[in-house]
Amino acid sequence: MKYANFEDVPVWKDGIKLTVKVFEATRDPSFRGQGDIANQIQRAALSVPNNIAEGFERGTTPELLQFLYYAKGSAGEVRSICHVIERISTFDHLKSQISDLRLLAKSISRQLGGWAFSLQESDIKGTRHLTAQSKASYQQKGKAEAFMEDLKRQQEERLEQLKRERGLE
Repeated sequence: MKYANFEDVPVWKDGIKLTVKVFEATRDPSFRGQGDIANQIQRAALSVPNNIAEGFERGTTPELLQFLYYAKGSAGEVRSICHVIERISTFDHLKSQISDLRLLAKSISRQLGGWAFSLQESDIKGTRHLTAQSKASYQQKGKAEAFMEDLKRQQEERLEQLKRERGLE
């Protein structure tokens, strides 16, 4: 699916959700006096949607990929900090909330990995590189692939029909 704006991308929306939940969790008084852990997890969470947005706005596939991996790294950082917090007794009353954050960050990592993989398999270099000729070529390639899929489906249907007619099923 193509998105015109990063705000429409589901993983960006999940990144926003993660950031809000992290900021809400770190309001708990238990985070006071625990060094910089609240600030660190907040910055890591905030960098997830921000890196997605920045990469999206850059307009090239290589740059988008680079920023998706930055976002994926930040989601991993959130998960790692959650693992630490879960092991500190001061935060025992937040275990469920922290576990939810960790699981959401893991889901985001999977989504980003899937998106990055699909971009790596794409021959499109990004919107800044699309000329009228390359757009037409890309559309023609898509039409040719759709035609071949339809032809294959028709052949399989015809083969099944012949088998039924000849009693070979």
